[in-house]
Amino acid sequence: MIAPNARLVLLRHGETEWSLSGRHTSTTDLPLTAVGERQARAVAPILAGLGLRRPLVISSPRLRAVHTAELAGMRVDRQWDDLVEWGYGSYEGLTTDQIHEVAPHWTVWTHPCPDGESPESVQGRADTVLHIAVAQLDERDVVLFGHGHFSRAMIARWIDLPVREGRRFALSAAAYTVLGYEHGNRQIVAHNVNVDSR
Repeated sequence: MIAPNARLVLLRHGETEWSLSGRHTSTTDLPLTAVGERQARAVAPILAGLGLRRPLVISSPRLRAVHTAELAGMRVDRQWDDLVEWGYGSYEGLTTDQIHEVAPHWTVWTHPCPDGESPESVQGRADTVLHIAVAQLDERDVVLFGHGHFSRAMIARWIDLPVREGRRFALSAAAYTVLGYEHGNRQIVAHNVNVDSR
């Protein structure tokens, strides 16, 4: 039985050079910028104020996610490949404008990524992560440090929407979303909460 006050917290990594310039970043392992580090540190008191129950902290293995967790004052219990960003394939490192030169109207939510990850694969990963996280929620809260598009896909799946509906949820650098329950129904408790530390 899941505790009525159970919470799953998703937190996107802080700013990197590529996130600042709008370049799609999945496998490329970039560090945080100085601003990204400040953003991550600014999250620490907010997370502390949530009063999390014995949080289980899981991070994508990418440096930008792990470092965000550390600067936010969280000890990472596990790094998990299933939390990596949507695989952009041939579009890795390109901006949306550059992609539109070869694929007008492209978005990751509506069009394929050549040599990249399909929405079906992303949905499978999101469902796996959520299943594992939910199994912990009776005893403790879970905090997941990850990436923009994949976290938005998990938000959509939490409320039984297809992955493509992740397009309807903004998620800023170093912002977090709290997922929880009301009367046993999954809900979004808070979304895209961040501290502008520029």
